[in-house]
Amino acid sequence: MSDDTPAENKPSPWYRRRAVLVGGAVLVILLVTVLTDLPVKTTRGQDVASERSVMQELNTDIAPCALAVHQALAIWALQATNALTVSDRASTPGLLSDDQSACSFTNESIYDLTNIEVPGSPAGKDMGDLVATATLWTTSDALRAIEDVQSLMNDPTDAVALSSLSAEERQLAADRRTAISQEDAADRTLDTRLPPPDMPALAQPASG
Repeated sequence: MSDDTPAENKPSPWYRRRAVLVGGAVLVILLVTVLTDLPVKTTRGQDVASERSVMQELNTDIAPCALAVHQALAIWALQATNALTVSDRASTPGLLSDDQSACSFTNESIYDLTNIEVPGSPAGKDMGDLVATATLWTTSDALRAIEDVQSLMNDPTDAVALSSLSAEERQLAADRRTAISQEDAADRTLDTRLPPPDMPALAQPASG
């Protein structure tokens, strides 16, 4: 392929391909399942403290991507309503590139997310499932949505990108609900209230 090939026709890097992203999350599920199946004798107080630590680390790790996808969708909302100035538009490629990096496996926070150690406590399986869902929310749902916004900033009438963005917004919402449900299940097992997963509810931008 020559250097003159249009960017949109070049294959995506391996770490941006959806199959790789979903496959990585499946691997996380398998790993945490093995870890949480190991019998560990602990007190309830230790279990609660351990799961709180997991939630704190998870929320720290997903924060950059959560901010990034929120920013990307906000940019598209402004563009779709013709509210971006010329100078605003000039800065969007760099902003969106940073947003995309924040939700990629190449980002240190995402790497840390996939390496969270889930304790083998009674609530461990629920927490392991939550880590896997958070991995999908960031590296699949959010990343894909940001890439769709990048495409739409180049061509706001791109029907494929518009359809894909709508689908990714629905998936972001669905995986957020799943994550909250998984955290609630851990709460019931531990008879406590852990911090919720810090996945913002993202408003759907106008489609033009």
